[in-house]
Amino acid sequence: MSQIPITPTQIWQALNQVKDPEIPVVSVVEMGIVRDVAVDGDAVRVTMTPTFSGCPALDVMKRDIETAVRQLGIQNVTVKTVLHPPWSTDWITDEAREKLRQFGLAPPQKHGGDLISVAFLDVAECPRCASKNTSIKNSFGPTLCRMIYYCHDCQDAFEQFKPL
Repeated sequence: MSQIPITPTQIWQALNQVKDPEIPVVSVVEMGIVRDVAVDGDAVRVTMTPTFSGCPALDVMKRDIETAVRQLGIQNVTVKTVLHPPWSTDWITDEAREKLRQFGLAPPQKHGGDLISVAFLDVAECPRCASKNTSIKNSFGPTLCRMIYYCHDCQDAFEQFKPL
């Protein structure tokens, strides 16, 4: 009895269910962390780029990606980490940006590679009230990829993803 071969589309659908360990409202696919899926017979290779090369959640993401693919009946799974090109916040999908905002994290501005123009902006839109009357309080948040802002209108602190 022959088994129907797995398709890249099926792998992508499974990986879209793998949540980012630090932000469980978005998947590793929506965050742009999963870069490629290759199927070669009974083997699958998933290529990923972490948000930072020293990302503390790297091993968890690899394990969760492998588990998701194995649940499709594939045992020969390789997760390859690539650091070039480096991950960019531009890779975050529009759907994920909205999920981040609803979660209380201000999504980063899209920059198209022009980090100079966005790196020195100290205004972020408040994810709670949409005010731009905000100021940066700390460029180092609870993780390497976030900053802490304060909204002067709703008087609430919030985090923003650093544009990378």
